[in-house]
Amino acid sequence: MRRRILQSILAVVILTALLLGLPLMYTAWLWVEDFTRDDLQRRLDRMASEILSQEGEAGMVIGDLDIGSLRLAIPQSGRLVVVFPTPQDAASRVDIGEPFVSRPLVESLSMGTSGSLRLEVPSDDMRTLQRQAVGAVGLVVLASILAGTAIAVLTAKRLADPLQDVARRAARLAEGDFRPDPTRHGIAELDRVSEVLDSATVEISGRLQREHSLVADVSHQLRSRLTAVRLRLDELSVHPDPDVVQEADEAMAQVDRLTLAIDELVRSSRSDGSAGAEEVPVIAELTGLVAEWQRNFEDAGRELVLRGDVGVTASVTGSRLREAVSVLVDNALSHGGGTCTVAVRLVPAVDTAERRREALACVEVSDEGDGVSNDMAPHIFDRGFSGAGSTGVGLALARALVEADGGRLELQRRRPAMFSVFLPASRDQSMGAPRTREPR
Repeated sequence: MRRRILQSILAVVILTALLLGLPLMYTAWLWVEDFTRDDLQRRLDRMASEILSQEGEAGMVIGDLDIGSLRLAIPQSGRLVVVFPTPQDAASRVDIGEPFVSRPLVESLSMGTSGSLRLEVPSDDMRTLQRQAVGAVGLVVLASILAGTAIAVLTAKRLADPLQDVARRAARLAEGDFRPDPTRHGIAELDRVSEVLDSATVEISGRLQREHSLVADVSHQLRSRLTAVRLRLDELSVHPDPDVVQEADEAMAQVDRLTLAIDELVRSSRSDGSAGAEEVPVIAELTGLVAEWQRNFEDAGRELVLRGDVGVTASVTGSRLREAVSVLVDNALSHGGGTCTVAVRLVPAVDTAERRREALACVEVSDEGDGVSNDMAPHIFDRGFSGAGSTGVGLALARALVEADGGRLELQRRRPAMFSVFLPASRDQSMGAPRTREPR
């Protein structure tokens, strides 16, 4: 690992140095040439001014051209060619300086009708300066690479051991070892990873416990419900009255559908989180469930109502949603009174400076009974806790099912009782919902 870190850092350092160094070298080369040519142009400008000052009213040089001042402006080993008009010749020429310049650097200046200037100087001095500038930039690049190499060695040495330790912790976590590790390495990022791993161990451990409890709860529901129902159906299936036999067959079909639903729940509980979640229209998903419970409420002289926005969709597992709401409806039938209402609504998203939360699909199950006492309310979702002689499994199962899909189940109101299931809304509704505060 240390070698890979070192190689990666060195590759980045060298690539960066080359990407910056090569253009800088080329720029330095051009800068020296531009500087030299600018100096020649300035000399030519001064020479042109001197020649123009010697022109007469006709715009020509009368007599001989005074080259004394021009000679002073010519660089060492340079050569100047002056072409200017005179009354005798429209293109008189004067050569000043060296008769021949080897490998010259040439700059010229046109003075219009007053003639032209051509200045030649040896390019060797400029080339020497260019090589020196490129060499200086190369030394800076080399020093940068060496400094980067030293930093890379120190960084690789400091990161390798902590990274290996974090990798070992992650491997232990994958193997099912959920023990937290208090070791910290003094590196903020790696310490943050260690803290996240500690949090992950707690979360994964709790999730596994919830999943084990879920499987046990489903098995309990299967035994307690199907055993009693099948005993009755076995007796009714041999009844001489055909109508009774027909009712028994229909009930058996209901049992078969319940068995399939429970099998699906057990399978989904063994998968990871909300792996089976999909975009589900909530009202459509709950319509069949309400219809199944309708006769039970009619027999008890009560009413079961489903209402709400048919357009609300949630990202959930349909079987988990149905079973969780079924537990709440059963709880309302057993311990509540009056009309039981299953209401579906969309909780708008929240986007403020203090907090941000996407839109939620909310399913509220309420009745008109006495509600939940203050003593029972804090423990109503505890597994095995019951204040009415029941098993105390139903509400714990419902909460586990909802949490498995990333939602939450709350006792929203105590008297009369109202339970609220909050589920992640579909992506389209979450993006299109208005940003407001969640109603309480």
